[in-house]
Amino acid sequence: MTDQNLTLLTDFYELTMMQGYFKNNTNETVIFDAFYRNNPSGSGYAICCGLQQVIEYVKNLHFDEEDISYLRSLDMFDEDFLAYLKDFKFTGDIYAIPEGTVIFPMEPMVKVIAPIMEAQLVETAILNILNHQSLIATKASRVCFAARGEGVMEFGLRRAQGPDAGTLGARAAVIGGCIGTSNVLCAKMFDVPALGTHAHSWIMSFEDELTAFRKYAALYPDNVTLLVDTYDTLRSGVPNAIKVFKELKEAGNMPARYGIRLDSGDLAYLSKKARRMMDEAGFTDASICASSDLDEYLIDSLKTQGAAINSWGVGTNLITSKDCPAFGGVYKLAAVEKDGKFIPKIKLSENQWKITNPGNKTVYRIYEKETGKIKADLIALVEEKYSEENPLLLFDPIATWKKTYLKPGSYTIREILKPVFLKGECVYESPTVMEIRSYCAGELDTLWDETRRLINPHEVHVDLSHELYHIKNQLLDSYNSRNHNEQ
Repeated sequence: MTDQNLTLLTDFYELTMMQGYFKNNTNETVIFDAFYRNNPSGSGYAICCGLQQVIEYVKNLHFDEEDISYLRSLDMFDEDFLAYLKDFKFTGDIYAIPEGTVIFPMEPMVKVIAPIMEAQLVETAILNILNHQSLIATKASRVCFAARGEGVMEFGLRRAQGPDAGTLGARAAVIGGCIGTSNVLCAKMFDVPALGTHAHSWIMSFEDELTAFRKYAALYPDNVTLLVDTYDTLRSGVPNAIKVFKELKEAGNMPARYGIRLDSGDLAYLSKKARRMMDEAGFTDASICASSDLDEYLIDSLKTQGAAINSWGVGTNLITSKDCPAFGGVYKLAAVEKDGKFIPKIKLSENQWKITNPGNKTVYRIYEKETGKIKADLIALVEEKYSEENPLLLFDPIATWKKTYLKPGSYTIREILKPVFLKGECVYESPTVMEIRSYCAGELDTLWDETRRLINPHEVHVDLSHELYHIKNQLLDSYNSRNHNEQ
């Protein structure tokens, strides 16, 4: 991401539309919203992730000579348009919800205010970055929730859909709650813990399992985690691990961290048996790590079965979000500037959830003051202001008869959409990944337990302000009236 010019990481029609705007001398300032419609994996929420990479992308937006030559070779673009691209840079404003923030459907994750040619070009890359990392961060948060506070390690690089997905996916997984990653490049780039021990091939490369364990313990005396399922977990692997632990203890070299890893078989049964064997040998503080195609549902099931596992390595199902491989974020035009004023725009659909929210908007988060838990989110026009000293009436924008009245002083409210670029200049400094991880943990604590449950979670409502709801309905009525007259 830092070394490659990603300006051409865009859909071809963005460029053909840009040339169309250029030829028609149309480059008015517009507003686009990036948002998503449904929570992934049946979750009650999502985690916003990828903003740092969006910032790097926008900062580096430019067409170099090689890009211009390639576009010329397509015989689709005229020389005057290509000349315009030579001096192209982003000059607009971008507002975004910070990484690690809990988010919900339909609210803008990113708002772009820019000349339409600039706003159009950045659509594809913004969606590509946010969709992927938000998906993996959300999946990781669910996996970590299922582990009930026990450490989850991201182990998915070899099964990820390519190097970028493996590296940025690991970044997102750490933000979502993982304690570290097996991906060394990710660990280096983002200063997160690199984790892992050894594979079955280490065991198989020696004459016998016990020798392999002894050699490993001699190499890494401070962290001896031994993979015990290469040949026979309970008859060979665990007994040999116990022998090595005894030898270390007798030599006065007991490591600070030690234990075993299970990577196959009935993890609940094997972990309970292994726990008993190690406890009887006096190694009650030895850890048991499990891997083997885990996800939040299997971890939750293993916990319910009383599995004696206190560390988890999760790979394929996390890094690919296997049960829900796409986030589904979209990027829609919300307003066009005319004579210094933004004119709201709306996209219609027979599907009520695909009707967009028009205008220049922001997002407020409303908390129950007593508990600090999220009560609802409110999408409002930027000029609207709210005070916790006044009552607040919320209503469902679809089922409008469903209303919630909040008394003055019973709630707190904060705006969660923050300025990132103003007039083309970045005004936002991204925290480190581990700082975002800590922030995300705090965000997840603002969710009710009912919203975090893995199956059939409680829905957090995203409401519209009265003014925004009124403008949306005016546009709907105007369209219906115009359509009726045309018929």
